[in-house]
Amino acid sequence: STPVDVSKFDVIFAGTQKNVGSAAVTMVIVPDNLLEFALRECPSVLEYKVQAGNSSLYNRPLCFSIYIMGLVLEWIKNSGGATIIDNSQGFYVCPVEPPNRSKMNIPFCIGNVKGDDALEKRFLEKALELIILSLKRHRSVGGIQASQYNAVMIEDVQKLATFMKNFWEMHQL
Repeated sequence: STPVDVSKFDVIFAGTQKNVGSAAVTMVIVPDNLLEFALRECPSVLEYKVQAGNSSLYNRPLCFSIYIMGLVLEWIKNSGGATIIDNSQGFYVCPVEPPNRSKMNIPFCIGNVKGDDALEKRFLEKALELIILSLKRHRSVGGIQASQYNAVMIEDVQKLATFMKNFWEMHQL
């Protein structure tokens, strides 16, 4: 969900989980100079040199899952994050420092970094009326979180952004 300079790593092994596609898809990025270093005990299906030598098609891949992952990665590349939080003059506050923020999970509080319980309750109630669901964060951390996984449509994100802007305008501190 954020750009990564892959040249800084020898190997990147990433599970897509619900962020970039369906379960069971794994991405591996390995530079050519490390392909020779396989353990003798490593099954050939897991050996990076064998996979690279067969264009990652040594065994039958999960074609549909990989296709979906490609679509999601293209969408992520072409989409930006939710800027309404940073442009709200402190009404919405993200407790995560900018370099550590995810574009998938966007936590925020209303009023200040600890949140205004009454405003957050009103926000969640109003969101529920508009069928904007699953925004309440876990009780141990409090606040609100918008999760924009691959099943969330652009229209849903736009609906949330419009709601947040309208709520802010009605309840400015």
